Amino acid sequence: MHLAYPAVLSALLFCTGLYGVLARRNAILVLMSVELMLNAVNLNLVAFDVWLSKAARDTLHSGQALTLFTIAIAAAEIGIGLAIVLAVYRNRGTSDIDKLRDTAESPDDGGPDGPAPGITAGAAADEKAEATA
Repeated sequence: MHLAYPAVLSALLFCTGLYGVLARRNAILVLMSVELMLNAVNLNLVAFDVWLSKAARDTLHSGQALTLFTIAIAAAEIGIGLAIVLAVYRNRGTSDIDKLRDTAESPDDGGPDGPAPGITAGAAADEKAEATA
């Protein structure tokens, strides 16, 4: 088998994942696209390892070992990423990335610049406590 076949398939998978990361708004779909990109890299690692091992008889198959490490890291990454997405969804009620970009408080909400003009600090704190309750 030629090296071109898995290389082309890997490039297509990576481009599909890149499109998913850049075009999607749902955080879970973005995480799935990142996993697709990592799988494309894994395919490349294994394909080049097999191709290079034909030239040298006694090799350590380092590409396949790297692939195992990448799979383990990807599993941990998706677990942590999914936990973060679920926590944000519970707090915000959406997993839309465009709506989650505005996480900083505005100055009129009692943010780092203080409460809005005409509102005392105690009233702003009471409003914030009622909003979180």
